[in-house]
Amino acid sequence: MSSLQSEMLVEQKVANAQKSTGVAYLLWFFLGGFGGHRFYLGKTGTAVAQLIITIVGCFTLIPLIITGIWLLVDAFLIPSIIRENTDNVRRQARLEVALIQQG
Repeated sequence: MSSLQSEMLVEQKVANAQKSTGVAYLLWFFLGGFGGHRFYLGKTGTAVAQLIITIVGCFTLIPLIITGIWLLVDAFLIPSIIRENTDNVRRQARLEVALIQQG
């Protein structure tokens, strides 16, 4: 397999796994308190934490304030989370291609 074919395969895998910034922000806007955007972006642990804090916040005020601050911070973090995800997919695809070339 040539290096051009290898790179095309890597970029195809990256394109297939690419997360949409628009979808992430829509989920953040409509389901942010429930961690919808974090579930979409693959941050399941923190998404569950956000969901629990929001549910507990239905009974008291302090957790809702925490969720609100967290959502504000997430509005700025979404692009970097998507970039990190893309970099991880690219790194994994390059490893897979290297294994195929060795075999």
